[in-house]
Amino acid sequence: MSLLRAIRLAPQAQKCLASSTRFFAAPVLARPQEAKNETPVLSQAGLGAPLGKRNAGVSVLGCAIAMVAVGGCAQGIGQLFAALVVGMARNPSMKEDLFTYTLIGMGFLEFLAIVVILIAGLLLYSE
Repeated sequence: MSLLRAIRLAPQAQKCLASSTRFFAAPVLARPQEAKNETPVLSQAGLGAPLGKRNAGVSVLGCAIAMVAVGGCAQGIGQLFAALVVGMARNPSMKEDLFTYTLIGMGFLEFLAIVVILIAGLLLYSE
C-alpha cells in the first residue's frame, strides 16, 4: 500500500518502475499520459457535480426522516385518547363534550399526518 502511495506521489519513481512492473487498469498505476485524458475525480464526485443532480439515496433518506413525524402523530392520537379517558373518569357528565373535542383534535392530527405523508412522497420522487 505504501508503494502505491509513493508511486502516486512521485511521478519520477513511476518512470523508474515502469520497466520492471506491469501496468494494471487501476488509475494509481496508470501511465501519466493516459491519466491526463480522464476527467478529474472531483468533477465525478458530488463536489463538482451540477446542483440539479441528486443521488437516489438522498431522497430516500429525506423521505425516511419526514416519516418520523407520522410516528409523532400516532403518539399524539394516543395521548389524546388517554386524556379523554382521564377526563371522562374525572367528570362523567362532560362525556359528550370531551368526545367532541377529542374528535376535533384527532382531525387536526390526521390532517398533519396526511400532509407529512404527501411531503415525504414529494421528497421521495423529486429529482
